[in-house]
Amino acid sequence: MKLIDRSPKIIAVSKTFKLEHINPLIDYGHIDFGENKVQEAIEKWTDIKKIKSNLKIHLLGRLQTNKVKHAIKLFDFIHSLDSKKLAIKISEEQKKQNVKPKIFIQINIGDEFQKGGIKINELNEFYKYCIEINLDIIGTMCLPPINHEPEKYFLKMNTLNDELGFKETSMGMSSDYLEAIKHNATYLRIGTSIFGERTI
Repeated sequence: MKLIDRSPKIIAVSKTFKLEHINPLIDYGHIDFGENKVQEAIEKWTDIKKIKSNLKIHLLGRLQTNKVKHAIKLFDFIHSLDSKKLAIKISEEQKKQNVKPKIFIQINIGDEFQKGGIKINELNEFYKYCIEINLDIIGTMCLPPINHEPEKYFLKMNTLNDELGFKETSMGMSSDYLEAIKHNATYLRIGTSIFGERTI
């Protein structure tokens, strides 16, 4: 297993928090922030991104096809590509808008029926398709099953990334980021440990 030679980037998961809670982190110089809902993110980040153009906003939640045209105007990274239908819509909209977000393929690493994500045995074919339609795929993302030790899933993600030649992996949250780092996570999605428990 190869080890990454750089520190992972921390995405401060700011969903449900208002800008007054987030501004101290922005003022400190942090640039990567994560949101789950397109409309909430548009209302929160559109104006401040015009002032602070270095901010990078990451869509972490599931993206509906009818929200794609709004999402790619704002989000620099999409972590939740999980279907050909969504891939096609992103491809169409990025042509229209002349933007090209960086995208992670979400993998259903625990093969859970209730979760989105590409099945492991369909990953190679799906990745090739995404390249054919000109998506900027930079890596993979996963949400390990709840109440399972995450390490074996992170290990599998690292193997899949190596097989496809990806340098980026989006995995690890407040509860398991140390294990994710051991397995070459390059983007950590940290919310509670930064902003505290959510009230909504």
